[in-house]
Amino acid sequence: MQSRSLVPQSSHFHLPVASVRSVFQPDEVSAKLAKLPEREHEHLRSTYERMLERGPERFQVKPAGVPDMAQLYESLPNFTDVLDDVKRQVALAQDCRDGLEVTPMLLLGAPGIGKTHFARMLADLLGTGMNLVPMSSMTAGWLLSGASSQWRGAKPGKVFEALVDGQYANPVIVVDEIDKAGADAQYDPLGALYGLLEHDTAQSFTDEFAEVAIDASQVIWISTANDARGIPEPILNRMNVFEIEPPTPAQAREIALRLYQGIRAAHDWGHRFSEAPGDGMLDRLAEMPPREMRRALMTGFGNARLAGRGDVQPDDLPRAGGGKARMGFVQ
Repeated sequence: MQSRSLVPQSSHFHLPVASVRSVFQPDEVSAKLAKLPEREHEHLRSTYERMLERGPERFQVKPAGVPDMAQLYESLPNFTDVLDDVKRQVALAQDCRDGLEVTPMLLLGAPGIGKTHFARMLADLLGTGMNLVPMSSMTAGWLLSGASSQWRGAKPGKVFEALVDGQYANPVIVVDEIDKAGADAQYDPLGALYGLLEHDTAQSFTDEFAEVAIDASQVIWISTANDARGIPEPILNRMNVFEIEPPTPAQAREIALRLYQGIRAAHDWGHRFSEAPGDGMLDRLAEMPPREMRRALMTGFGNARLAGRGDVQPDDLPRAGGGKARMGFVQ
């Protein structure tokens, strides 16, 4: 699959686009389309026609330099080792014709510490967007690799959709809660990953619905898990494994501060509130898992607004343990 240089001047991209890469061979698609019987396999026919209409070229982004990741380090202080690894791999892609290649990674840690949030922020940094595959609800491997067109209701898999229907040759695909993939005697839900996580075999990944070789070698894979014991050893061996510790109290306060400032800056109503929360607010938020902080802050902002205040107070937050939040009506 060939690539060529292209750098569009568009503010849509977070980072410069370094090249355009072909993710499939149109001749192969045309040959498959020509062999389809008339008035049969309409979904497969429309898939081939859509592929040919869109063409095989997708943007492959690469930063012009090692990006400033200070904000990520500050907002994700317990992900320092992962960020260091990403920075090294971005540095390798500088001043050369190679694309950005990130070794598949597994983020291992307790629920709610921000693993999926990290993946989303990394996708934003790289500018390729994020495709989420929730393995906890996945009962068959065909969700990743597609199902044979011979089956009723069959369709392409998530990898095909990300590459053929998406804009990028190197999208971020997050395999969320990989340790919760349901075991199926007839079809291993993780079976497609054995080839997809290997660079060489991923260059000619074949979706079982379209039966056309797709270049998935540039996909940036991030998996999350609570417990590595539910993951087959061959899958673990294909990834860099990072054990994510819960944030320390000081780190939790920093995360809470960054979330407060981020929510305030992202909304037009944010100017109505103080630039930073008080110490009492940070202490209360630091007791929560990072996953819960954002929900608590949105409740707090709303209660403070109902009370006609420009500062969010600890009592505006939901009670610890999931109790109902106090409604902030003016008495």
